[in-house]
Parts: sequence; structure tokens; C-alpha cells
Amino acid sequence: MEKRGFREALTAQGVHAGQRVVFVDELRVGLIGQVRRRWTVRGVRLCQRVERSYKWRYLQVAVDPLSGEIWWRWSERLGKEAAVAALSEWRALGVAVVVWDNAGSHRARAVREVGVELVYLPAYWSELNPVERVFCAVRRCVEGVVYGSLEAKLAAVAGALEGLREGMVRLVGWDWIREALEGLPCD
Repeated sequence: MEKRGFREALTAQGVHAGQRVVFVDELRVGLIGQVRRRWTVRGVRLCQRVERSYKWRYLQVAVDPLSGEIWWRWSERLGKEAAVAALSEWRALGVAVVVWDNAGSHRARAVREVGVELVYLPAYWSELNPVERVFCAVRRCVEGVVYGSLEAKLAAVAGALEGLREGMVRLVGWDWIREALEGLPCD
């Protein structure tokens, strides 16, 4: 599947106009911090503090590229249980179709039985998943800071996600996605 074959892939799965289609992905958020580039006076070495604690949570994000709505939830582990919980929660909010990667936990029988249409992205297609842009924006906001506790960093991530709500359509509503979703056949 590629950009121009996306609509055909959705149609082959039985997706039609009027169904809410969201893109989903997961991100591990932990205290092993990333060192960000910083400007300094030439010849002066910059020392940055980093955290070295092996604690993390997984952030599951769903984005509707047409409306710009975003939903997220935290989980202790990634696996079929976390995927079923997320899909069940989002299904109750009106999500009918989920587009995500080919992770093994996404293909489990329990996940397929939730009642949401699943469309799988081919390998190495992650850069065309609009949720990756959300993750890049979140990383820009939260990395390079020492938080001291995992809860503080999770709160910073939640704050960054809230701050992104306003411009979400511009961030994830790419033209080729809009054209594919708006060009789906009716019932």
C-alpha cells in the first residue's frame, strides 16, 4: 500500500463513507531522557543533566485526521490486553475503523473480535502514519528536561497533548488522507 493505494485498501476492507476512521500508534515514555541540542558560546562545553531510571509507561494515541480529535490512554505494558482495552474504549466513542501498524499484538484474535474494522499498514510505512507527527511534537515539548519522577513526565506529556488539540487538523490532516477518506464509497 502506498499513498495513492490507501483508498483502495480501505475500500477492500469494506470501509465506507461516514465511518469514523482513526490512526493509532503507541509510544514508550520513560525516564531515560534524550539529550537535545542546545546553543552555547563557542568553545564552552555544555553539560546537560539526564535521568537514568528504567521506568516507563506506554502511550496509546488515536487521531481522527478529518476532525482533529485525539484520544489517548496510558498502559503498563503493550500487548493484546492493552490493545483490546484501547479499542473497546475508543469504539464506545464512535470509532469504527482503526489504521495501525502490523505489530503482533494488533493481530491477536481478541483484538480482531472487539468489533472495530482493522486496517494494517505495511512494514516501514510508519513515517506516513500521522500519529508519528504527534509524537514528534510531544517529544519536542518534553525531552531535554529532568522530571525527577515518572508521574511528572507523564503529566508533561498529557499537557503537551492538550496543547496540541488546537492545531491537530493542521498537524495530521494531510491532503492525501483527506482525499482518500472523503472519496470512500457510500453504503
